[in-house]
Amino acid sequence: MSTNSLLKDFFKYSSLNVLGMIGLSCYILADTYFVAKGMGSDGLTALNLAIPAFGFIQGSGLMLGIGGATRYSIVKSQGAGNDGNKTFMHSLIQGALFAGVFIIIAIFFIEPLTVLLGANGSTFEMCKIYLRVLLLFSPAFLLNNIMLSFVRNDGAPQLSMAAMLTGSLTNIIFDYVFIFPLNMGIFGAALATGTSPIVSLALLSAFFIKRKNNFKPIKCRFSVRMSVKIMSLGASSFVTEVSSGVVMFTFNMIMLNIAGNIGVAAYGVIANISLVVISVYTGLAQGIQPLISKHYGEGNKAACRRILKYSLFSAGAISVIVYAFIFLYCGPVTSIFNGDNNEALQNIAVQGMKLYFTGSVFAGSNILLAAYFAANDRARPSGLISVLRGFVLIILFAILLSRAWGLVGLWLSFPTSELAVFIISAFLLERAD
Repeated sequence: MSTNSLLKDFFKYSSLNVLGMIGLSCYILADTYFVAKGMGSDGLTALNLAIPAFGFIQGSGLMLGIGGATRYSIVKSQGAGNDGNKTFMHSLIQGALFAGVFIIIAIFFIEPLTVLLGANGSTFEMCKIYLRVLLLFSPAFLLNNIMLSFVRNDGAPQLSMAAMLTGSLTNIIFDYVFIFPLNMGIFGAALATGTSPIVSLALLSAFFIKRKNNFKPIKCRFSVRMSVKIMSLGASSFVTEVSSGVVMFTFNMIMLNIAGNIGVAAYGVIANISLVVISVYTGLAQGIQPLISKHYGEGNKAACRRILKYSLFSAGAISVIVYAFIFLYCGPVTSIFNGDNNEALQNIAVQGMKLYFTGSVFAGSNILLAAYFAANDRARPSGLISVLRGFVLIILFAILLSRAWGLVGLWLSFPTSELAVFIISAFLLERAD
């Protein structure tokens, strides 16, 4: 394949997936905005406390979707179509198992989960309602992420993007209708979010109605080995998504001790903007995955490396633009979500944005390198990068730096941990050569 053709495919897949992921993350921002306007700082705090659970649901779907679709793309390029159908079937079965667990939690363990996430007093009931609705809609979230990934890897990135954007737009419209004209409060915000994947799935069904799909569910014996393979290949996607929730949970707990509920609400503004920023890098990662897996299956390592270079350069350029915008407009952006015009919330969030988002460029590079290794069927380095940035180092630095420098240390823990992981990622990439 020529360089021009490769670059064309890169822009096609990456741009479509970036747009789709931005749309997907925008319904979290819509929830944040409408909840802040309709229910004030208590509602914003409750929403922020519940988002880690949502990240876990989304991460599970992405793990099964990206992991299964990666394997599907590799075996498809090698001419083993029936193995691709088995992979799809295993992703569906695992999705059903995960959904069953989430529904059990929603019915029987919702109050302990709400307490675990840090809700208290005026935020407890709102947080519990939001969590229960999201968990009950988990089958739709899981199936949607699986279908989006397989459709994208089956040569239809345009349809995948259209489904993501349509679902997100529906959520934003329903957010407004449910919270304001219908006065449904936090339940309305959760219900609007829950309907989004259903709309997306309805649009994706056109792929099967028109019989454009090269994959289908088939009867096959369940294989633990294949299931583990799917989850290992999708682990980086899972950790990337869940890490946002883990970081949010850790920061929430530390913030409650430093600045109370107002501090949590201020961090909620930063966390939700971070979800959008990270979604851009995740979109790039999801965009390069089908291409890298295809060329890896064909044995074309040079093409894989060129695609990685394109994506890292794009991530760097995006990071410069993002930070410049945040640095210049952090005040007005915070005001949009500061429904009560709380001065303390405003000051904490503005200071936090300028420090926190200095880590964007390293975060983007780490997400792309983890995705690159996974798409090349190298789950171990991919998982190591993801675990270090998503759990180990960010928690360690958040605890240590916040104890040393309070709020400033807490904000700096994100760029510090991402820089450390980037150094490790670069070493792993060099060794891979």
